[in-house]
Amino acid sequence: MTSLPALWLPILLSAVFVFVASSLIHMASPWHKGDFPKLRNQEQVMDALRPLAIPPGDYLFPRPTSREEMRSPEFAESMKRGPVVLMTVMPSGPMSMGRNLGQWFAYCLIISLLSAYVASRALPAAARFADVFRFASTTALLAYAAALWQMSIWYRRAWNLTLKATIDGLVYAAITGAVIGWLWPK
Repeated sequence: MTSLPALWLPILLSAVFVFVASSLIHMASPWHKGDFPKLRNQEQVMDALRPLAIPPGDYLFPRPTSREEMRSPEFAESMKRGPVVLMTVMPSGPMSMGRNLGQWFAYCLIISLLSAYVASRALPAAARFADVFRFASTTALLAYAAALWQMSIWYRRAWNLTLKATIDGLVYAAITGAVIGWLWPK
């Protein structure tokens, strides 16, 4: 076992390096440019929704209130008629990138901490780079990418978005494992 406080620098630096890599992937490359296509009649849809004053949150419709209603002919007809929508409503106004980036960095820090923790419980000080990399990067990959798949399985999120995010997660996991392995106590 390795002391977790001895890993504060690799935890911090791996979070910083992942943060920088994610910024480059999302801002300096066209990789995610087409993730969310523009709705053909976007203004018409927004004009129709605006008077409803839908509060921020996640919504699914049509949405039955019970299993009995879900089995009703009326609900089946509503599903058939469509549209069937899973929707996130965000607050109106400018997007707060500072808040989002702060939360993303905190998330990266937590994943680095958990990755270092798992490796520290399994490996001694002076462990081989490859062993540290294996434990830390696997843990980071599970945190960055594995949970995304259930959104495509259950909520029909586009698989191309999930696959791109998984590839991003592989990059972040490799960075996390490499930094923690590089700075592992000797």
